[in-house]
Amino acid sequence: MASSMVYWHDTAPMMRVGSMAADLIAIPSVNPAFSDSCGVSGRKDIFGEHRLAVYLADQATRLGLDVTWQKVLPGRSNLLVRLKPAGKIKARLLLAPHLDTVAAQEGQFNPVMRQGRLYGRGACDTKGSVTAMFLAVADLARGRVRPKNTEIVFAGLVDEEHSQAGSRAMAASGLKVELAIVGEPTELAAVTAHKGSLWLRLSTRGIAAHGSTPHLGRNAIHGMSRLVDFLETDYAKALRGRPHRLLGQGTVNVGMIKGGLQPNIVPDECVIMVDRRTLPGETRAKVCRDLKRRIQAAGLEARLESDKAHPCPAMETNERHPWVKAFCDSLGGKKPVGVDYFCDAAILSLAQIPSVVFGPGNIAQAHTMNEWISIRQMEQARSMLGRFLASLP
Repeated sequence: MASSMVYWHDTAPMMRVGSMAADLIAIPSVNPAFSDSCGVSGRKDIFGEHRLAVYLADQATRLGLDVTWQKVLPGRSNLLVRLKPAGKIKARLLLAPHLDTVAAQEGQFNPVMRQGRLYGRGACDTKGSVTAMFLAVADLARGRVRPKNTEIVFAGLVDEEHSQAGSRAMAASGLKVELAIVGEPTELAAVTAHKGSLWLRLSTRGIAAHGSTPHLGRNAIHGMSRLVDFLETDYAKALRGRPHRLLGQGTVNVGMIKGGLQPNIVPDECVIMVDRRTLPGETRAKVCRDLKRRIQAAGLEARLESDKAHPCPAMETNERHPWVKAFCDSLGGKKPVGVDYFCDAAILSLAQIPSVVFGPGNIAQAHTMNEWISIRQMEQARSMLGRFLASLP
């Protein structure tokens, strides 16, 4: 495990973010749901967010910040670090990056700095955001500069990469928040809209028969091949005709297929898994109704089921909301943008918490073998957040 150090006492700002982010990468925080995919001698005890959260809690305690824990799942809790205002709490700002990562190979836990980049699992998604947000709060605490009436809460959330249990617990807590800034790689842009994620399971039925007499059966894979072609052509084309001003069109991707037992048996069932990226206003029920209608109109047959236990809706935050506008103005007044990926911001929005997404890094680097983030961009994120936090009422 990486050693505990208080990096905000260093003299070189670029090293402060780089050193702390490297420490975070060196602490494996792979979501336990993916631990079987990691090649680390089958040791599940090194996974999960807890050790990373303890590291951050230790740094916060050294700064005199209030540290509490919100239990989410067995052995997994959201970390809440509070910077109290100088006076009575009249408003609250939430900085909400997630602490978990997707699966990794053993070498990805060894951070490498090269040519202004920091490489390692989670560098981009989202330990760069964790670093920038945490140090922005630390800077205020160290400089003894506090908003008059706004409490700042750094919330290290668990389980974003799997079922968003951390943000769902936060949303259910009833905490009153004027604005949540959710840490994800946005290249320092303010994101006020993102797509939702809906997984669909479609199956076709046939009649089993001996492979030597296929005419006595009905091939479910053949029926599925027609359905896959329909989804990737006609259905995808229909989605392009209904674009969103920030997000473009919804999308469909057939990502998994399973059918048949062996070559000499006519298969009686075939199943596909589909990823449907949704737009604001598209609910699970509405998408399923529309797709069933289109499948029937095309003369095809399939059983359609939703496969996600928890809703992952699209998000759209009112850009004219005073706190949202203030944050965007603090970034130079650039217009907000939309992104294709889903994140915790949508879950917090469901609890009527105005939410924007912001952080260093590019989503194209997330989940890749050579995941990296710009050290300079982490420092920029820290400075931009610091200025906004210092301006709070």
